[in-house]
Amino acid sequence: MNKHQTDNANASAFPVDTIRAMFPALQRAGDFIFMDNAAGAQIPQSVLDAVTNHLVSHNVQRGGRYGRSVTVDQSVADARTSVALLINAYSPAEICFGMNATSFIRLVSLGIGQMLAKDMDGGRDEIIITDMDHDANIATWLALEPVGAKFKWWRMREDGNLHVDDLRPLVSERTRLVACTVTAHSIGSIVDVASVAEIAHAAGAEVFLDCVHYGPHGLIDVQAWDCDYLVCSGYKNFSPHMGFLWGRFETLKRLPTFREDFIPDEPPYKVEAGTFIYENVSGMDAAVQYLELIGRNLAPSNNRSRRENIVAGMGAIRDYELLLAREMLAVLKGCGATIYGVADEARINERVPTFCFNIDRLSPQRIVEEMAEMQIGIRDGHMYAPRLMKRLNLSMDSGAIRASLVHYNTVEEVHKFGEALRAIIARLS
Repeated sequence: MNKHQTDNANASAFPVDTIRAMFPALQRAGDFIFMDNAAGAQIPQSVLDAVTNHLVSHNVQRGGRYGRSVTVDQSVADARTSVALLINAYSPAEICFGMNATSFIRLVSLGIGQMLAKDMDGGRDEIIITDMDHDANIATWLALEPVGAKFKWWRMREDGNLHVDDLRPLVSERTRLVACTVTAHSIGSIVDVASVAEIAHAAGAEVFLDCVHYGPHGLIDVQAWDCDYLVCSGYKNFSPHMGFLWGRFETLKRLPTFREDFIPDEPPYKVEAGTFIYENVSGMDAAVQYLELIGRNLAPSNNRSRRENIVAGMGAIRDYELLLAREMLAVLKGCGATIYGVADEARINERVPTFCFNIDRLSPQRIVEEMAEMQIGIRDGHMYAPRLMKRLNLSMDSGAIRASLVHYNTVEEVHKFGEALRAIIARLS
């Protein structure tokens, strides 16, 4: 068999029915199809149990000497260990918990802004941003203009992706930071972030990665990517609403942050201002264990480490999602859709199964409303990416349609989506 056939065979063996049985929302949904997963994924029962256990058994403040409080301290420590394994951090102390990715991007930008204002970086005042990112990873950096930051734009090519050859001439001895996504939340394109880091570091610059959308789709490896900062959102990764920031320990230690006087001036504590949602952090811990379970069940072994099980689980998820992506690409092309981003099946490895598209002159809002009537949840609008909308010649008012799949979706659901879309097109045309 060739590689394409091998990948399809591996994906066909993916235990999607067993996995779907682990998600209460899927079991209760009846005929409803979840295809708005880029806005937030469902959670497995084990995650729900972890949240409930926290709220029932030790819903108290950490830092006390009594048993329930000590348990909270331990549960947070356990979650740091699990998330560190998920992303291959150098140390659990590099994992910082909080409300969401956006607030962490702003926290880092404020710290870097202070360093720019005091010229602590030796005249490095340029920040490189992209026109493919979520606005959270653009506007937060542009807000540093009053303190002297200057900006260069790394622009997406017409083929729907960022190319590192276009980044090289933008980087110089004045570059402070390159901020980019790992995977576009809107169009699903995957960026070669390891090459981004190689180029940036050669010039003495740092790399900030928005990994929110890539998280549920593929293996995160901050060591292999050689980045300096990374943010993720738990609620895209099968946990409740929360976010986390990773940074190299010494980088976080150097970063100016707000902290109260009684907070230690070192990571992760100096980054975690105030009380975060402990029960949701417990949920994130359970979500990592869920991904481990997938890897452990696919190829049982007593000798594999937790990280190795995560690698196996995310590898299986990636293979299966490539099958879903191929199916969705074929369905959309069969419906005559204009697909934004990577639309060539030969380049399917450059994307995740998140598809942004339009149908001729039909209203995206109307199509999404019709889909909702047919029990399929998708999304329309600007996808929080005004610069990308402008680049695609789409108005902010109407934008595009997005259908986003994860590993609990099925090929059958993709085909039902196609049947519904064809019926809507026939009715509205």
